[in-house]
Amino acid sequence: MKANSNPTKPLLLDLPVKEWRLPVHEPWREKQIREWIFQRFASSFAEMSNLSATLRQDLDSRCRLAAVEPVKIQGSADTTRKFLWRLGDGSFLESVLIPANPGNDGGRSGRLTLCVSSQVGCAYGCRFCASGLDGWRRNLTPGEIVGQVLGAAKIAGRRPDNLVFMGMGEPLANLPRLRAALEILTSPEGLGMGSRHLTVSTSGLAPQIEELAKVPGQFRLALSLHAGTNETRDKIMPVNRKYPLEKLIPACEIFAKAKRKMITFEYILLKDLNDDPAEARAVVRHARRLHAKVNLIPYNTVEGLPYERPSESAIRRFQNVFRDAGVEATVRREKGHDIDAACGQLRLREEKAGATA
Repeated sequence: MKANSNPTKPLLLDLPVKEWRLPVHEPWREKQIREWIFQRFASSFAEMSNLSATLRQDLDSRCRLAAVEPVKIQGSADTTRKFLWRLGDGSFLESVLIPANPGNDGGRSGRLTLCVSSQVGCAYGCRFCASGLDGWRRNLTPGEIVGQVLGAAKIAGRRPDNLVFMGMGEPLANLPRLRAALEILTSPEGLGMGSRHLTVSTSGLAPQIEELAKVPGQFRLALSLHAGTNETRDKIMPVNRKYPLEKLIPACEIFAKAKRKMITFEYILLKDLNDDPAEARAVVRHARRLHAKVNLIPYNTVEGLPYERPSESAIRRFQNVFRDAGVEATVRREKGHDIDAACGQLRLREEKAGATA
């Protein structure tokens, strides 16, 4: 699965699936190629054994198939797997395959959720996040976004059941390419996933939330809220200064009405910063307005950052505010505590190792 064997060749997955220009004239032959890519997760034309050698060579001379190359796979005791990928230009990015109810077969049964990256690095500088520690490098192309899904599916032996765009980067800051990737992922000519199984996360880009509301498909939205008031949100999320809650919540309301889907608030709990019950009561007001549910996520320590996870009693006290108010709020225990679980850590470690080698 070499992603950088010849990065000067165009990446096939960067093209809309309905506009592929392949050197085949029979529809059944193109269907074979699509099946190899989207059902058998082939990462090279050489694997397509029912195509002639001449055709495989012709395809390989025209374009690249593998968008990502696996460099490292970290396995967790809970069967979570983190993938470090190398892109055609040598950049690194991460995605994480998370099992639900994995049983005793190494996570091969039960639902699989893949956390997908949308950018190399991040420009939004959320204070507690590892993804932006080294700044923003570039947007991923549609093929590089889709390539993570196909690469993880090949390693896992099956397609993930759900995709969450919560990895490295701000998905809505790369909305045109994200839209193109969503089309490939949901198209019958592509991966054919139901849009209701795809969740887009955002730190709070209000105009782009409204734009996403117009995109066809029942995509879900997860808002990285992390505070109930502007005062607290300003301290940890610089994006809030441009799109404060007075702009952000109405944009989410537009999305919720357009999609008729419940929005999820992602809320990372940081000790002595946003874990006060008064903050929870402010979140309750937003959740009631949007009929949103809340995922409470105790902080996962990031090397080099000063934040800490609240105590279990503080977490329960915070959650009880929602229960008393009749708002759904679950404590989501982060998977992969025994690997570099916070997104961006493995990439940074690999880049530092390369710089000192």
